Amino acid sequence: MPGNSQFRFRNSSVLAVASVDAPVVVTSAELDDQLTETYRRVGLRPGLIERLAGIRTRRWWAEGTTFADGAALAGGKAIAESGISVEDIGVLINTSVSRAHLEPATAASVHDAIGLPTSCQGFDLTNACLGFLNGMQLAASMIDSGQIRYALIVNGEDARPAHQAALRRLAQQASTSKDVIAEFATLTLGSGAVAMLLGPADRNPQGHRLVGGATRSSTAHHQLCVGDVELMRTDSKNLLKHGLELCTGLWRDAEQEFGWGRGADRYVIHQVSQVHTDAICAALDIDPSLVPRTFPTHGNIGPASVPFTLATQVDLLARGAKVLLMGVGSGLNACCLELEW
Repeated sequence: MPGNSQFRFRNSSVLAVASVDAPVVVTSAELDDQLTETYRRVGLRPGLIERLAGIRTRRWWAEGTTFADGAALAGGKAIAESGISVEDIGVLINTSVSRAHLEPATAASVHDAIGLPTSCQGFDLTNACLGFLNGMQLAASMIDSGQIRYALIVNGEDARPAHQAALRRLAQQASTSKDVIAEFATLTLGSGAVAMLLGPADRNPQGHRLVGGATRSSTAHHQLCVGDVELMRTDSKNLLKHGLELCTGLWRDAEQEFGWGRGADRYVIHQVSQVHTDAICAALDIDPSLVPRTFPTHGNIGPASVPFTLATQVDLLARGAKVLLMGVGSGLNACCLELEW
């Protein structure tokens, strides 16, 4: 492939990845209970969310705690685990989809809450559910080029407002079965936060080397999942279909460079649903037992889902293990990054 669809990093490592759970557990049964009358009226069966998506629970932040607070907590935790001084961090990249306002960047409040130095630039980078992987790609490039020494990537997501708005709309008498299906993906979302600290590999031999990766885009399908702070409507069937096409194309084109088809020790994929996970495993011939899952208990935490799931594997991975981080974001965009653990 021409252009920049495949790339390798020279000197970047992951030094820490830390997650923070939102504390309020919301079950799919609770959401279904609020939709009982809607299901009856439009002719759908209760239990739709858990039965189709395999999601039993998801999280909300406690009242008074924001997704930016969560991102700052995760960032502080990652810094502490890495042992790196805040004074040495050259960039903070926030990748949250959640928004409290259009400006300033959410990164500004996170930067202030953590107490990062004035020498550390901070900005938001968003690309739907692919944002965190893109943040890793950018941070590693900045480290490789010598612009900065250390980078902190953060993400906090808050699904509560989207859930509550969807439940209010679907409870209206005018709502139809098509409305329920279009907003189904909204009810699979979850809340949480995660952060990752990257630095130069030659200065941090204890780190986990970021080898390289591949990207692909299929923007003809950018209307399949469109959302704002009030409403997200998703064509889940076609999003899955065209997302799989995009991923299989990426996988095939990257085979000569990376040989991912020969296997890996762990596949950390974007956490959408059971259907999505099964389809990815089948399409790419991946052993499902090597795919850790957080969606059953945390739902789809957007761009946080890949690093959040990686954080659950930190103490389980052997040194030198090949780890693939794989994501697809509405747009459509896809990315796969290889880590040597």
